[in-house]
Amino acid sequence: MRLGDLVELTRAPAALSIPGDAWSGAAHATAGPGASRGWAMPLASTCLYWSGMAFNDWCDRRVDAEERPERPIPSGRIAPGAALGIAAGLGAAGLGIATLVGGRSALAIGAPLAVMVVAYDAVAKDAALGPVAMASTRGLDVLLGAHASPASAWQPALAVTAHTAGLTWLSRGEVHGTRPAVAAAVTAGTLTVAAATAHVAHHDREAGRVARLAGVGLSAAYAVVVGRAQARAALDPTADAARTATRTGIGGFSLLQGAWLARRGRLGAAAAVVGAGPAYRALSRHWSPT
Repeated sequence: MRLGDLVELTRAPAALSIPGDAWSGAAHATAGPGASRGWAMPLASTCLYWSGMAFNDWCDRRVDAEERPERPIPSGRIAPGAALGIAAGLGAAGLGIATLVGGRSALAIGAPLAVMVVAYDAVAKDAALGPVAMASTRGLDVLLGAHASPASAWQPALAVTAHTAGLTWLSRGEVHGTRPAVAAAVTAGTLTVAAATAHVAHHDREAGRVARLAGVGLSAAYAVVVGRAQARAALDPTADAARTATRTGIGGFSLLQGAWLARRGRLGAAAAVVGAGPAYRALSRHWSPT
């Protein structure tokens, strides 16, 4: 097994969209157990994400043999058993790291997160509520960062959940194309999330002027970058357009997370998360994130 095959199996470039989940949750949390080690929680999130991607390919191996034969398992580059073992190992590592970083409160969120990842790949992916199931994993990931006081991070968790639901719904058209109504609805959802995020940032009386401006600016950038790609899919509902909008939506996580981080005055973390966007786009030219 080559490193490139493993990168493709886990869709490693897409993991650049993960750290901002936990960090945005932590930025809204009150101090608690493991707060000083909160910077490390994205390591747990990333392992769980990669685990889900590997397990997804194992579950889809027969479908991919027909629709995406170039994927690592159907092409014979990675054996099904090896892919399943990689998924299990990464999942265990993710839960272990979460527990080390945040103790029982982190495990209390990490465990259902891991269960939802498995449930989505194995059962819910093709169900009508599949996008909701997928979205719940990213919302829980935000709450994992705020494990000591998860209720305090409900706003960024809801925003990330809504973005993920739309992204997942649109991604169903990556192979055979989407419907204009679906892409239009997803675009409307993106603009709503952007407007709500900008509103919260603008009216946050506890934030400084620079933080408020950064939050509003990143919200606007998220609306333009992600919304434009989705609007194009509404006008041209082909598989290529849906795939492009999906990839853009994955990259758009960094702008949305950055807005919530900036709103709380975490400008350094916001810059790091947003700065991962160009790296994501560069790596995506070599390895598909979807």
